[in-house]
Amino acid sequence: MSRPVMFQLTDSDQRLLLQIARNAVGAYLHGEVFSPPEVSSGIPSQSFGIFVSIHKHGELRGCIGNVHAAGPLYRSAAECAISAAVDDPRFAPLTNEELSIVDFEISVLSSMQRIEDITEIEVGKHGLLIRKRGHGGLLLPQVAAAYSWDRIRFLQETCRKGGLKADDWRDGATIHCFTAFVFGEQHPHMTAAS
Repeated sequence: MSRPVMFQLTDSDQRLLLQIARNAVGAYLHGEVFSPPEVSSGIPSQSFGIFVSIHKHGELRGCIGNVHAAGPLYRSAAECAISAAVDDPRFAPLTNEELSIVDFEISVLSSMQRIEDITEIEVGKHGLLIRKRGHGGLLLPQVAAAYSWDRIRFLQETCRKGGLKADDWRDGATIHCFTAFVFGEQHPHMTAAS
């Protein structure tokens, strides 16, 4: 397997994307249309897969994203932040009162790489996307690290996330890995792969 290609986001890029995410949600909760500032150069102007996670008191409050690039990163940050705030079916929509006490985290994804041998998966570095029979589950790299899962548990939990049986990864599933550049309001950049 070739290693997923990754990149670096500058501190100012990170601050910009986090501010766009927060401002987009704030505008939406106030019934306003948010127009992010135009970004014409650098990584934020390019297309990448992205997930926006919202945490409240250290617990997940919403997480939605795009596995594949869906337009400039700065626009995707706004769209995914709003979706994470109000469209994640696991949670009630975020309220305006909560906005000041939640933290935003952004994961910018590398391209997906097909896995043929599970020993290629590095827990804490790789995220997983597993598909089988029209179902698919995705977990970001930081999830396995946060729960101290081993490789097998990570595969099982990714299957469960997609509505599959825990061991469906063993037979007939397609497994892809990716890396993520992860940064948030409560912590600096955490995970990058070269």
